[in-house]
Order: sequence, then structure tokens, then C-alpha cells
Amino acid sequence: MPNPTAAFLVIGDEILSGRTRDANVQVLATALTGIGIDLTEVRVVRDDRDAIVGALDALRGRYDVVVVTSGGIGPTHDDVTADSVAAAFGVGIGVRDDARALLADLARRRGVELTDGMLRMARIPDGAALIPNALSAAPGFTIDNVHVMAGVPAIFEAMVQAVLPLVPHGTPTVSRSVVVGRGEAYFAAVLAAIDAEFPDVAIGSYPFRRGDRFAVEVVVRSGDSSRVDAVVDRVVAALGADVEDVR
Repeated sequence: MPNPTAAFLVIGDEILSGRTRDANVQVLATALTGIGIDLTEVRVVRDDRDAIVGALDALRGRYDVVVVTSGGIGPTHDDVTADSVAAAFGVGIGVRDDARALLADLARRRGVELTDGMLRMARIPDGAALIPNALSAAPGFTIDNVHVMAGVPAIFEAMVQAVLPLVPHGTPTVSRSVVVGRGEAYFAAVLAAIDAEFPDVAIGSYPFRRGDRFAVEVVVRSGDSSRVDAVVDRVVAALGADVEDVR
């Protein structure tokens, strides 16, 4: 049975403008790989309701899991994600008592007033379940197969860990690598032949600079560790003295 699939929808003008570098793709991909979910698409859209609704409509019927990250569940005027998700599902949205209680408790502990801006972060689409936020209290939420999380990396990572037990799991991917001390053009034909021999195993080559020369990391991935080991052995045997490291 194939693994469940996932898409990652990143929302934010600051990402598209280059002002902010997204740090969450690697966090999510690593977490999903560990439970056997294949992250197969990452899409970035601006802080615009129509763009968000269109992306969600395209993704949520195609993938088992859709993770949405954004600064758009915050307290300011440009935080439009929650409203856009509600629109995509055709449900209402408003301040919910359980989310309000979380923020009221935070305000009490900090000795500050519970403001209208804070309450904007308690606006949850009807029918959604809250995703806890141990760092700043403002919750994310899950509706159907869509999980909406904060974009702040530390909060995002904590929310991902909270959601992992709730999503379908597959066969975790096993990964090994072979470092080759030559440019990939010298052994591309060898890798192509091995790839054809093992169609069920993903083989990727990733060049990098090592001092004043190029080297390549050949990464082998599969849900079957014995197949990964077999491919690594074939690569090592084929490339011989050019192999510098096996991991």
C-alpha cells in the first residue's frame, strides 16, 4: 500500500518578497518522513483570500494531509488565513470560548489586558479542532485534513509534533548516502543504470563543493532498508576508489 501523501501550503507576502526565509519546510519534511508520509508538494501564496482559497481547494482533495503555515493566524489586519480557510470550507468563523480561555489565561499570567487584537487569535472556523500552542497559547486548528499552524519556526515545530499522532501513518523512509569525490558527470551513466535496476528505490545525486573541488552525495531512499543497502552496495562497487564516505 502506498504511503499517505501531504502538501505544504505556505502563506505570506514576506516569503514571496524575500524579506523572510521560510525555515519550516525542512522541519515538516523530516517529521513526515519519520512517520511514512510523503511530502510531495510545497506551494507558496500571498496573503490574499482568493489565492488561499484557490490553493486549498486544489490541494485538500488531492492529498491526505495539507499543512498550512502562516503569520496569518495572528492579531493584525493582514492575518487573513483563518478567514480564508473558513471560506474554503464554507463555514462560519468567530471567537470560540475554548480558544478565548487559552488567551485569557495567558493575559492573566503576563499581567496584561486581554485585547481585541489578542482575541483575533481566538477566531476559529466552525467545526475545527484546536492545535495546542505551548509557547504562546494562540492555537492553530484542524478542519478535515487541513492543519493550520503558526509560521514562527519554534511554534510551528511544536504544533507539528502535536498533530503527528492524529494523521495517517505509512512506512517510514530509510535513507543512506555515498559521498563520491568526483563531479557527477563522470558517473551519471552508472547511476542511471543502477536506477533502472532498482525502480522501487529513489536515488538522488547532490553536488557540493569540498575545498577547491566538487564532490557529490548520492542519497538512496526507500521504505525497505534491505533495498537501500543493496543499492548502496552497488554504488560503492561500481564507483570503487572514487567513494570517499558511506553513511
